[in-house]
Order: sequence, then C-alpha cells, then structure tokens
Amino acid sequence: MIAAADIGMLDGFERALINNRLHLAYQPKISLVDGTLKRVEALVRWDDPVLGSIPPSRFVPLAERNGLIDPLTQWGLRTALRQWREWHAAGIDICLAFNISALSLEHLDFPDLVERMCRALEVPTERLVLELTEGGTQPLIKMMDTLTRFRIKGIGLAIDDFGTGYSTLMQLRQLPFTELKIDRFFLTDMIASADSRLIVKTMIDLAHGLGLTATAEGVETEDQLRLLRLLGCDVAQGYLIATPLAPEALGEWYSEWQERWPKLTKSLPAIARKQANARA
Repeated sequence: MIAAADIGMLDGFERALINNRLHLAYQPKISLVDGTLKRVEALVRWDDPVLGSIPPSRFVPLAERNGLIDPLTQWGLRTALRQWREWHAAGIDICLAFNISALSLEHLDFPDLVERMCRALEVPTERLVLELTEGGTQPLIKMMDTLTRFRIKGIGLAIDDFGTGYSTLMQLRQLPFTELKIDRFFLTDMIASADSRLIVKTMIDLAHGLGLTATAEGVETEDQLRLLRLLGCDVAQGYLIATPLAPEALGEWYSEWQERWPKLTKSLPAIARKQANARA
C-alpha cells in the first residue's frame, strides 16, 4: 500500500518518466596514479516544477516498489550510452558506470537486453560498468548466473558502498565483480583516526587481493586524496574532484582538472608528514 505522502510523488515521477523530464548528470572518476579521467558515473536527476529537486534516495525506492524500476533503468541506460557515443565521437574515450537495482537482475534476459542496447548504440560492452549496492549482495549470490553472463559479455560489475552492507569475504570472492567502491563513511575521519586509515587500507588491499579495482567515493578534501594515493587506492570520485556535471561540461572540467592535479599531489597529507617526521 502506498503511503499518502508518496502518492503525489509517485504520480509526478511517473509523468516525468513518460514525458522524458528526467535527466542524467555525470560524475567523473579519476586515476589516483596520474590524475587521468577513467570513467564517469551516470546519475539520474529529477527536478519537478512543483516538488522541486527530488534526490534518487527518494524516487528510486518508490520506483522499485511500484513497478517503475525497469523502465527507469532502460531509459537511463539508453540515455547514458547515447551520451557515451557522443563523447567518443568527440575523442573522449572513457568508461561509463551506471547504477542498477537488484530487482533488474531477476529478469533472466537482462544481460541480453543490455548487450543489445550497447550493440544498437555502437558502445563496446567493455566500456560499461554496472554498479550494484552492497546491501543487495545477499540476494545477488542467488543471481550468480546472471552476473556471470554480464562478465562473459565483457560488462564490468562494481560493488557500491562497500562496508555498509552484509557481504562476507566468501560472498565477495564468489561474486564476479571487477571493482570495489569504498563508501564515503570510512573516509570521513580517515585523516584523524588511525583505525579508520587501517580499515580503508584493509579494503584497498582486499580489493587488490581479489583482482579488483579499488575506488574511493565521497572524496572531499585534498588530504583525503593524497592519503588515498599513499594507501594504494586506484580511483577516486567526489566533490573535491567534481560535482555531477551536465554532459557538455565534461570537456571544460577536464581541462581545468589537468591543471589542478599537479598542485593537489605535490605534497603529502598532514598525517603522512607527521609520520615521516616521527621516523626522522
């Protein structure tokens, strides 16, 4: 049963989906080795003329509960893949990440559908990464065949918000992920807390031990970025690097970012300086 407060939002969201009033923003992910742009994450945005800007944390669960997650996912994927093709034609060759619901994996033909979308829009499957929240890892174990079919087709799989869900090391080893995303929660006091640094380092080492790319999300300070480099993290995204961008803003952002990168990485984070002075 739909809560009374959600009825108006559901009606507005359904109209926005049908009338193509949703849009995507793209948040860059950069290599912590050399600062290059590795991929962008496509994020669905809904700005309602009456309700205002509605965050995905509100409308995605609503879509999941009311049978709208499949059309939302298909619209989002097609839109993002079309944008990738435009970037590629302009000489920007990057990977594209897109969040999907575990509910979509219940459809046995979902990997084939995604592959057909890629083929129709001339996007190599190797340029697509699907992100799944760790909270859904328990049921994802039961969908091993579907996940494996994605990997056979060359599509990458990222486990999102790692450390906040219910996965065990055995489950993580069994699931065919290619990327582990460390939740922003663990970065919050990483500079001040030795325990937090150890947790982040352990996650990075775990990812590498399993052959996965380690990505830190929610990077907001220069010291966080510098320390993540020292800890061996591969990729970072967050407001320090870029807020989610309109597609036409990506090129200008990257030009500015290439100038910022050397300045951000020329010195060690404060915690590393203290450790270096203690050893001297």
